[in-house]
Amino acid sequence: AKKLFSDMGIFTPEECDAKQEVMYENYCTTLNVEVATMIDMMETLMLPACAQDMAKFTAMPKLAGERQSTYEGIKQETDKLKELFEKKPHDLKKEAEYLCETVKPQMGKVRELVDKAEGLMERRLYPFPTYEEMVYSHHS
Repeated sequence: AKKLFSDMGIFTPEECDAKQEVMYENYCTTLNVEVATMIDMMETLMLPACAQDMAKFTAMPKLAGERQSTYEGIKQETDKLKELFEKKPHDLKKEAEYLCETVKPQMGKVRELVDKAEGLMERRLYPFPTYEEMVYSHHS
């Protein structure tokens, strides 16, 4: 790609390298913010809501259904996300690859469980807007 850009007079090889570095920095910064935000949302909003929801089933735990395993899964996968995030490399290219190949899939696992919890949890306890609320809120 460097040769093509250079031959066409678009970028010098040094400008290609600089552009690549800026793109890596942007990607890493964006993902770092997203991961930190997700962890914070889970720890300060979602997990307390899960605990509140589970507390309603102490008298009749069999009625809780899949709640306990789902909520515990959110906690476990969030903890795993934190561990993976703390192990990210400090080389820019390696960090970008690690975030893409290791951390993002873990974020997907957390998200999958949170989506499942949305269908289990009492609506007033769910700490985020639901898809339905975001799509149809302008109709109310």
